[in-house]
Amino acid sequence: MDFKDQIKQLGERVNNLKDQIQTEEATKNAFIMPFLQSLGYDVFDPREVVPEFISDIGLKKGEKIDYAIFKDGNVTILVECKHWRENLDIHDGQLLRYFHVSKAKFGLLTNGITYRFYSDLVEPNKMDEKPFLDFNITDIKENQIEELKKFHKSIFDSESIVNTASELKYTNELKQLFHKELSNPSPEFVKHFAKQVYPSNISTKILDLFTNLTKKSIQQYISDLITERLKVALTKEDETTKAQEIANKEFSKDDSSKVVTTEEELEGFMIVKSILRQKVELSRITQRDAQSYFAILLDDNNRKPICRLYLGNKKFIGVFDEQKKEVKSELSSLDDIYKYADQLLRTAEEYSLRN
Repeated sequence: MDFKDQIKQLGERVNNLKDQIQTEEATKNAFIMPFLQSLGYDVFDPREVVPEFISDIGLKKGEKIDYAIFKDGNVTILVECKHWRENLDIHDGQLLRYFHVSKAKFGLLTNGITYRFYSDLVEPNKMDEKPFLDFNITDIKENQIEELKKFHKSIFDSESIVNTASELKYTNELKQLFHKELSNPSPEFVKHFAKQVYPSNISTKILDLFTNLTKKSIQQYISDLITERLKVALTKEDETTKAQEIANKEFSKDDSSKVVTTEEELEGFMIVKSILRQKVELSRITQRDAQSYFAILLDDNNRKPICRLYLGNKKFIGVFDEQKKEVKSELSSLDDIYKYADQLLRTAEEYSLRN
């Protein structure tokens, strides 16, 4: 199971179990420890994860934070945990105090559902007031998974994360600002546009008028944008289908005896089937051989190509992106097909979701 699937599965687990979790300790055991494990850390190895980590704060001795994550003998992440029902907004000050006296570069505040990652991007050795990564694990986005993956033990690089965290932090804040303005435009936002289309002074009455007009214009623009993108997507799909139909007709005119399915092609087909069988019934995986390539399809449907194998003197695999555009890559041997397992599974899943 790859990292994305682990996180998605944990999100489903949290969603299903949360109503049965009554204490903070139970939240740690059921939600937060599995999360740390998904990042590649052994929660039972005190060299990697130290529970109840002691951190002296000023005159207060023996203050403890829930977990400290170590890598190469150095503390890297401090983790402060709360019960899943608690609002994290009132607890970030506690993590800030620990962070200030620690050598850790990152702080994590979580209730097992919401995860907030902090660093010292604004002022060195002082934890920022706002997190640079903030997500709900039951509704985590693809781009958030990619950012979270950087914290995996196998690829963790503190300097690399810090270099991208600043951009991520401000991008998230801008997105929140856009969302707020598009949902409920402020007077300043409305005036910015009203002044460019209205020839006179913007009075209170005119401002009220343009507030309503701005809301309507935003909604109509977003609707038009979505409609246009759907049209483009459908047009591309129609063009792909027509091209495949033409190719099939041309193929049917050819002498089918010229097509010879080789043992190597069948071996490649079996490798692809072994990959897809994790999530697809074997009966749905079919093949069609042509003179120039060996196609592997879902449901024997030309509109659902999984991949194409080109097994001449040089070997290539053709996989398909979200727009069904083929991307060819060279294979040193048939075993290299396994390198494309995640993409093949994603392609099959996308077709299944469209049904």
